[in-house]
Amino acid sequence: MTPAIPGPGFRPRTALAMSPDAATAVLDPESLAAFGALCDLVPPPVLDDFTTPRARAVLAEVDLLVTGWGCPPLDTDVLRAAPRLRAVVHTAGSVRGHLTDACWERGIEVSSAASANALPVAEYTLAMILLTGKHVLERARAYRATRTRDDWLRTPRTVGNHRRTVGILSASLIGRRVIELLRPYDIDVLLHDPYVTDADSRQLGVTRVELAELFARGDTVSVHTPLLPATRGLVSRSLIESMRPGAVLINTARGAVVDQDALAEAAGAGRVRAVLDVTDPEVLPPDHPLWDSEHVLLTPHLAGSQGNEWRRLADLALAETARWASGAAFQHPVTRERLPFQA
Repeated sequence: MTPAIPGPGFRPRTALAMSPDAATAVLDPESLAAFGALCDLVPPPVLDDFTTPRARAVLAEVDLLVTGWGCPPLDTDVLRAAPRLRAVVHTAGSVRGHLTDACWERGIEVSSAASANALPVAEYTLAMILLTGKHVLERARAYRATRTRDDWLRTPRTVGNHRRTVGILSASLIGRRVIELLRPYDIDVLLHDPYVTDADSRQLGVTRVELAELFARGDTVSVHTPLLPATRGLVSRSLIESMRPGAVLINTARGAVVDQDALAEAAGAGRVRAVLDVTDPEVLPPDHPLWDSEHVLLTPHLAGSQGNEWRRLADLALAETARWASGAAFQHPVTRERLPFQA
């Protein structure tokens, strides 16, 4: 059967492909009803295993897959079972876990909610930049221990956010959102990204610098680069050792981008501070020194969309589905060429 062409009045046969937990979290009843009004939506359960007889029967009829965390890989065998499949709308960020070369070779159109997921990560980063600038964590700990107020008129001039220098590593979706959120503040922003030109940096309102300068000058350095072969261990021992005394390293990207042993040593010696929402492995061994370092804040990969923030992902996926069904191009497309540079 020849697949229908999207356009006015087209109701794509649509299935949800993700883990049941992801579907429950991201797609509340109101969102599901909105998808049902827009598409011919396959009723639950969602597809989290493409090898079952039911999954094969569903795949044979779908025009569109709405995917999420836990979606199995869309490999050649799966696509062979889905001859009508024309598009994938992903309700999360990275599509690397389930998009394969076979999808690009088929010419499947792909959209991702990465831009919606970038905002809470950027908000988390902004909050940590401002909190660490005021040394809130250390001062709160001291306040709890002493039960007395310090002499605020003797506060060191290293404390505060006035004219601090923040270095952004990578002008990714999240890195750009952080830059945007920093604009109202009296903060100097440096950027290192080998793919950003001087004209780009002027448009962003930042100063483009080399990697070594970013770490040497930054009071705070925030990591937003995707994990690629070229970026594994990019934040090296030498870069960490070059940071200003008391400088802060924030990582919301991937743990393997940072030399964690070098960071643990520097933080343990009190030379630098760190806020880590990601580590390698995702949960560090119980005896890892970063757990007990008083200069390190570890959070359990919570910067991305959670709780009421999931609604943004669903809303973006709905909007993209509506665009595609009407015959318009995706507003947030993922292309094969850009995939290696995305998280």
